[in-house]
Amino acid sequence: MMTAAATVPAPHPDGHALALSGVVRTFHEGDRELQVLRGVDFAMNPGEMVALVAPSGTGKSTLLQIAGLLERPDDGEVLIGGLDCGDMDDAERTMVRRDQVGFVYQFHHLLPEFTAQENIMLPQMIAGLPKREAAARAMELLDYMRLGPRARHRPSELSGGEQQRVAIARAVANAPRLLLLDEPTGNLDPETADYVFEALYALVRASGVAALFATHNMELARRMNRCVTLRGGLLEPYEP
Repeated sequence: MMTAAATVPAPHPDGHALALSGVVRTFHEGDRELQVLRGVDFAMNPGEMVALVAPSGTGKSTLLQIAGLLERPDDGEVLIGGLDCGDMDDAERTMVRRDQVGFVYQFHHLLPEFTAQENIMLPQMIAGLPKREAAARAMELLDYMRLGPRARHRPSELSGGEQQRVAIARAVANAPRLLLLDEPTGNLDPETADYVFEALYALVRASGVAALFATHNMELARRMNRCVTLRGGLLEPYEP
């Protein structure tokens, strides 16, 4: 297990980091109607890691998109940190997403022309943090992820595991309440995947961010606080 090597986000107040109630999402293809989510109820507490395991095509990505305010449900409520996001306009949703939600995907999506430190600075500066403070915060996170010596390296100069650790650091740079991860270790070998997970686990425990982790890796799923799966458009407990 990694130990803290720098300041990490302060724990968030008590209360659900994410709460979904009666979430419905239906897609239409010509005359065909496909109801992917049929009334999903789900809540996560600060500092909790939940594995979302389900076959491809069952709605995992749709659920993550709705939870992260990238897509609107057809019905139901989405609350992030107690904020009801249902009646928010697009600008308000963008603000909540920027300040309260972090995203990590299977492919890191780092900007290739910027260094590791600069990639972590950018979301902070977009949120209004001065450059000097953003740089210091980025270095704290890189040190925490044991990447301090790699701060000035561009993505092409980093290994796959290092790139994903930079992506995780970028995702938590603005101290979000909620971290959404879509197969973040799916493109890594087992040893590297385990190391990335350990870094993430330590960060979640230290910061109090809630992490919803979509994965096919059952070994990692067993190490999280609980597992859920999608069956027939509903979210239910899963025993790996």
